[in-house]
Amino acid sequence: MSVETTLNQENGAVDVLPPKHTRGGPYYRPNVDIYELPDQLVVLADVPGAKNDQIDIHFEDGALTIHAKVSERQDSQGPYLRQEYGVGDFYRTFRVSEQIEATRIAAEYSGGVLTLHLPKAEAMKPRKIKVSAK
Repeated sequence: MSVETTLNQENGAVDVLPPKHTRGGPYYRPNVDIYELPDQLVVLADVPGAKNDQIDIHFEDGALTIHAKVSERQDSQGPYLRQEYGVGDFYRTFRVSEQIEATRIAAEYSGGVLTLHLPKAEAMKPRKIKVSAK
């Protein structure tokens, strides 16, 4: 169901992993935007309907996994005559290169959007080289 998207920046920061599913039921692959700043990569993932305590971000062996559990949006007062809202968890995994400092990955959640900050290793950050005169 979920096919992981490859983002392969020139610095090779993020790549693809196949999905793993340990729980039944529908799930969705969150859409993401990823952009690069001088000192970090920023991942914006749409996970509407989740609560921040239901979002699990896990990093292991170079794999960064986003798993957001989503509860039913409303309680039905009777049988549905029509039901178009799909409710399910969000799941996506990225391969993160060693050029990202995994111990400093940070996340925040607001308005249905999960923001991940992937700081670049010091060696990967742009720097100005001073020219000395002889």
